[in-house]
Amino acid sequence: MVSVNPVSRLRSSSRSPFLQVVKTAVAVVAAVLLCEVVIRGPFPTFAAIAALLVVQPSINQSFVKGLERSAGVVLGVVLATGLHFLLGDSVWVVLVAIVVSILIAWALRLTPTSATQVGISGMLVLTAGVVTPNYSADRVLETVLGAAVALVVNAVIVPPVLLRPGHLAVARLARDTAVAFERVAIGLTEGWDHDRWHDALLRARSLRQQHAKADAALTAARESLTMNPRGGRHRMILDRDVAVTEHLRVLVTRVTGMTRAIRDNATPDLRADPMVGRIATEVARIGADVRALGRQVESTELAMTEPEAFAEESEPALTAPLEVVRPNSRHWILIGALLEDIRRVREELLGEDD
Repeated sequence: MVSVNPVSRLRSSSRSPFLQVVKTAVAVVAAVLLCEVVIRGPFPTFAAIAALLVVQPSINQSFVKGLERSAGVVLGVVLATGLHFLLGDSVWVVLVAIVVSILIAWALRLTPTSATQVGISGMLVLTAGVVTPNYSADRVLETVLGAAVALVVNAVIVPPVLLRPGHLAVARLARDTAVAFERVAIGLTEGWDHDRWHDALLRARSLRQQHAKADAALTAARESLTMNPRGGRHRMILDRDVAVTEHLRVLVTRVTGMTRAIRDNATPDLRADPMVGRIATEVARIGADVRALGRQVESTELAMTEPEAFAEESEPALTAPLEVVRPNSRHWILIGALLEDIRRVREELLGEDD
């Protein structure tokens, strides 16, 4: 049994970009200095905490964190102030405030960030000293200023654009999907046995997980472009990648179904049917077209500054739909299923109507 060092769980597998560290530090310093000028009170702890929490990998996430943080602080400060005037100033009042804040967060279905902030804010207010309406209002103002400063800093200092990971994931998925179609063509031509088809099926099924990862990367890219002043020139590339990924979702389903059907129904004499050879040729052409689609996605990597300059699409390799003159009495079900899959793939690649 492999032992896991608990200390290792404290470390992440990757570092945050150093620019993120710089932006967080700038946000904290700017928030504190602004509060010193505007409020002129004790050290603006609430502003510093808000700035630390609100600087996120994307501007949209920063905006959401700012709202969550501000809502939690307002609830916590109001709760602490009310309990202070009703019950006085003692240790057990702080405990009551924490318990009540937990119950309020549960009743209102607050997000984890807001729920935690209600209790923390109430505890800090009650333990910081004399609680007055002005003191409570200043703490709320601190939080709002800290969140606002963090949002501005995150938007002004090179706001992040997470387009590249999703873009590369789509190109990789297209390439691997093309390989799966080419694998089917080779297997039909060479007459693979059950074991080799089973291995091909496992590889085809792995494309579903790869598609899910590409989809998640594109979601992260769209998140990074939301409310991002740098996002305008990147959205065209993202929209194209999303469209290609949707096409690939259908193609992954088809190539997996084709591979499974051949694994379950192929026999050694399947290769002797002339129609199988024509099917293999057409599947190879599908692989070539999908590979060309992947190259088109990869080519936009050179056009990041000019998204209009997409590569010209090459002519498809697919020919006219195949027709069966004399069905095979033994393999007609398998051949018919493969022909139907080819027809649907053809429609997806060429945009043909049913």
